[in-house]
Amino acid sequence: MYKQFASSLVFSGLLLTLGGCNTTESPGSKMTAADAKSAMAPSMAAQSGPDGTVALPADYKSWPKFLGDIPKGEAKQVRDIYINRTGARTSAGQPFPNGTVMVMEIYKATMDGDKLATGMDGKPVKGDLAKVFVMGKEQGWGDKLPDNLKNGDWAYAAYDATSKPLMEDFTKCRACHMPLAQKDFVHRYDEYFDKRGRM
Repeated sequence: MYKQFASSLVFSGLLLTLGGCNTTESPGSKMTAADAKSAMAPSMAAQSGPDGTVALPADYKSWPKFLGDIPKGEAKQVRDIYINRTGARTSAGQPFPNGTVMVMEIYKATMDGDKLATGMDGKPVKGDLAKVFVMGKEQGWGDKLPDNLKNGDWAYAAYDATSKPLMEDFTKCRACHMPLAQKDFVHRYDEYFDKRGRM
């Protein structure tokens, strides 16, 4: 699994927030991996480290669900998060191992007035897929980042609904994950393991 993941890395320029980063798309943010790589200013590239280089695995929908149908009412979004089998073998209380990849789909929420619309099952109703964020972990990925941006060895990437890489300010993602050092910088860590324990 690790070799397959490593061989699939794509350089796409400047996540996952697995729960909290600003996901507002700016006009003209779609670009190819080559465009993104060449467009990075040297100072931004030095600060971002491996951000933007984590590939979007083609088979992620076959992975275990980390969490699903997560309502984000204030952002008018619904989110589904997948975790690869390397990460899914992690025990509660432990950090995720190198080779872990998480993918978060962000859907526009269907609204009922100013509230999220819900289906017969009480779950929020997803609209169109807006973005996909990827969060991956490999040894050394955090080595060249300054302490104020370091999220362990996690790195982030973003894609549009057609799987094209997006330019993002990943420093915002890093700031959002920074307070979660005791949870391996992963949002909803406890919720995930609580859910697994009930299955």
